[in-house]
Amino acid sequence: MTDNKLTDSEITEKNAKQKTRSIPGLSKAVFSDPAMLLAFGLGSGLSRIMPGTMGTLAALPFYLLLAKLDLVFYTLVVIGAFVFGVWLCAYASKKLGVHDHSGIVWDEFVGYWLTMLAIPLNWKTVLVGFVLFRFFDMLKPWPISLADKYLHGGFGIMFDDILAGVAAWACLYTLVSYGVLV
Repeated sequence: MTDNKLTDSEITEKNAKQKTRSIPGLSKAVFSDPAMLLAFGLGSGLSRIMPGTMGTLAALPFYLLLAKLDLVFYTLVVIGAFVFGVWLCAYASKKLGVHDHSGIVWDEFVGYWLTMLAIPLNWKTVLVGFVLFRFFDMLKPWPISLADKYLHGGFGIMFDDILAGVAAWACLYTLVSYGVLV
């Protein structure tokens, strides 16, 4: 493999149509390319069972570090991670020849971090934020489903998770505001 790209023979038409299909040489491609390693959530996206959930779990320790930042810096990190993620997810998709492969979980990292924006840090908020984000990301109610269906490229991969994060944040913020999760 030169310059860490999968060969055409490794990417079949069947792989391109099925986002969850295993691609030969995928682990090697992920662990030999720093950008792919980030896109795959440090390898968490390689899980054969619920890679999006595993990616969100992998985002938790980073959230715990980010939560120590003041709100302005936290927000700037999330915005920067989104902008970087547009490029990163487009790069990984192009390299794999699969739009929004299920193993690309950088969008889950950013979506969860957005869910937790300005939310007090405690075990209840971390857990409920996780569940709410996964709920909205997996079920994709309107308008998340529209973004998932009609937006493509790196922006499309990222944006449906941003919408899921906003929906989860609104629910979580409401629960915190009414004292349910204090």
